[in-house]
Amino acid sequence: MMSNGVLVLNRNWMAIHVCSVPRAVSLLVQDLAQVVTEDYRTYNFNSWRDLSVHIETEGNRFIHSPTFRLAVPDVILLTRFNRVPPRVVKFNRRNIYLRDHFMCQYCGTKPVKEELTIDHVVPRSRGGRSEWENVVLACQRCNAKKGNRLLPDLPMALRKQPRKPHWLSIVRHSMKGQNRPVWQKFVDAAYWNADLEQD
Repeated sequence: MMSNGVLVLNRNWMAIHVCSVPRAVSLLVQDLAQVVTEDYRTYNFNSWRDLSVHIETEGNRFIHSPTFRLAVPDVILLTRFNRVPPRVVKFNRRNIYLRDHFMCQYCGTKPVKEELTIDHVVPRSRGGRSEWENVVLACQRCNAKKGNRLLPDLPMALRKQPRKPHWLSIVRHSMKGQNRPVWQKFVDAAYWNADLEQD
């Protein structure tokens, strides 16, 4: 539960980030953020702690201390930060899987996660780099078939060219399977208002 994300809004109510629960609580305690509820009401740490007493346990997450329980917020609003920071998507295994939708980028199959590999389109032995534009998910069969060769030398093709994903696509994918309607409001607004030149 402590690793579940909390959506962060800047002072202009724009979705800018997803942080951990401990980070969100720390920002609340320091009075650098307020909790935002589904009806757009805001609460500082003390008022949120008082309200948490009346929030039903079913379907909600709580942090317990010896003297009180605190409902884990879904969304926080930064009280002093109004810029839009550069949104960086970390180049890691999880985000490659999310970008490629757990699908082999050569044959289009969706095997179990353990049977997917990360393939370098231009192999490292031929100068290929480990970067967004040169790695794709491949099933074990396609990866073995491609081996250390270049695509022009093979009867294989990519379903789409790999590129760095937009940060909102990662957030939207993270929301799947979660009942976070309050996130949806702000993420949808950020998605439709995002500058298309952004990475």
